[in-house]
Amino acid sequence: LTQLSLVSANVGDTVKITCSGSSINLYGWGSNSLYGWYQQKVPGSAPVTVIYATDTRPSDIPSQFSGSWSDNTGTLTITGVQ
Repeated sequence: LTQLSLVSANVGDTVKITCSGSSINLYGWGSNSLYGWYQQKVPGSAPVTVIYATDTRPSDIPSQFSGSWSDNTGTLTITGVQ
């Protein structure tokens, strides 16, 4: 998998974070089955799921977070960065 280690943004920006690699399909379950994004605000704290099953947002996560998948690349989009 390939993911940028750092993404810079200003308050209010829209940010896209990508993760790519065909190994996501290693077990043949399909890209939409297991792909997710997690937010960890403090090192050592438990991560929070912000997107699961590629594009599904838990009910307690703001709509500014969205997910998508195309060409072996998953994208997390954050609108109105705070």
